[in-house]
Amino acid sequence: MLLQFSIKNFRAFKENVTLSMIASNYDKDTREIDNIMYDEAFDIRILKSAVIYDANASGKSKLIEAFTFMKHFVAESSKESQKGDSINIEPYRLSTETENKPSEFEVIFLYKNVLYRYGFEVTEEKIVSEWLFYKQKTKEVELFYREYDKFETHERGFSKGKTVIKAGLVRDNALLISVAAQFNEKAAISVIDWFKRFRTLSGLDEFGYAGYTIGKTEDLIHKAKILDLLKAADLGIEDIKLLKLDIDKLPADIPKEIREKIVKEMREEKKEFVFDVLTSHKKYDSNKKLVGDSIFTLEDNESSGTRKFFALTGPILDVIENGYTLVVDELDSKLHPNLVCKIVSLFNSKELNKKNAQLIFNTHDTNLLNSGLFRRDQIWFTDKNKYGEAKWYSLADFKSNEVRKTESFEDNYVRGKYGAVPFLGHFNNLNNILSQHENEK
Repeated sequence: MLLQFSIKNFRAFKENVTLSMIASNYDKDTREIDNIMYDEAFDIRILKSAVIYDANASGKSKLIEAFTFMKHFVAESSKESQKGDSINIEPYRLSTETENKPSEFEVIFLYKNVLYRYGFEVTEEKIVSEWLFYKQKTKEVELFYREYDKFETHERGFSKGKTVIKAGLVRDNALLISVAAQFNEKAAISVIDWFKRFRTLSGLDEFGYAGYTIGKTEDLIHKAKILDLLKAADLGIEDIKLLKLDIDKLPADIPKEIREKIVKEMREEKKEFVFDVLTSHKKYDSNKKLVGDSIFTLEDNESSGTRKFFALTGPILDVIENGYTLVVDELDSKLHPNLVCKIVSLFNSKELNKKNAQLIFNTHDTNLLNSGLFRRDQIWFTDKNKYGEAKWYSLADFKSNEVRKTESFEDNYVRGKYGAVPFLGHFNNLNNILSQHENEK
């Protein structure tokens, strides 16, 4: 499970900011049974979900981008680049203090009953520093620390990593954790495995993971679970079936090169290509008597919200069943607020989320603030100052006399009590400005 994620000097974030999934004592009597997982070994209470609000362009999507960058760089830095290749990193560019300094990332997580703390500093040219600590009981142990091309490693806890270093296999633009994992360093493999279980999705474009859900429907057990979620969402869908390409009936508008590739793979490799998803809905006569089914296509006949929720069912089930962490940018896009509440409830549920999967998402839907689904330490905001510097803070960071449990969080947020809302005062002058331009014509 994710415990804490910190970044510094990355895109909108100049100073160090931290998103914590460790529950505060401030809300200890609120939704403790459902929303919290208690780890007895480390005596910590961990949140199962978190929601992030901001004014437009204040950094909530940049948080998702930070998650995505770290995950990808950890997994691929030793594979995708060659010596001398630049690293796709963007520091905070609105200050001369930071534009040429490294960006910093650190994550703390629990994996297989071990607590890990891993991080690095990076510029476009190289890794500036990198570190890995772990804790099995009470004492945190340093497994390695790197500063440019200088390394300190634990004799027993990171022995294969030390061998990799001595052999000169760690480039200055590649992470040691990524290289060491390729050479079967146990601790490095654990870190890589955890990042593989850390999923990030865009709520604005479901095309990237719709294929994953479609593939899951090929299995009857997974198909049944997906159908259960679709029915629970009250979308009227009774069944789904994959509409596969017929090699003799390929659409006429497919480019020649793609057509030849598809035909070759279907004939020689026996591959199948899904053209669309058919959804079955109940059909009634004039007396409201059920007479059969009507078949729709997902692409042409279903709403954008239905298409998105269908695409989400696969990743959501995967995360819930395996106890992973899911981060979604704009989860509420195209979805009804009540449906978003049900997704959150699924993750918060002690009964349904038995492996303590986590959900982190950003949104503009203020209805969630009064849904009763979140504790104060689960509600986060991103905001910018006049210099363009973004920061994160939790509702639990406010003093108890500033934020009372009986208050309407939604009303307070809309009124600007918590910040993270756009300043729109200039709109008051628009009428005069537009009138002036009109008179000048």
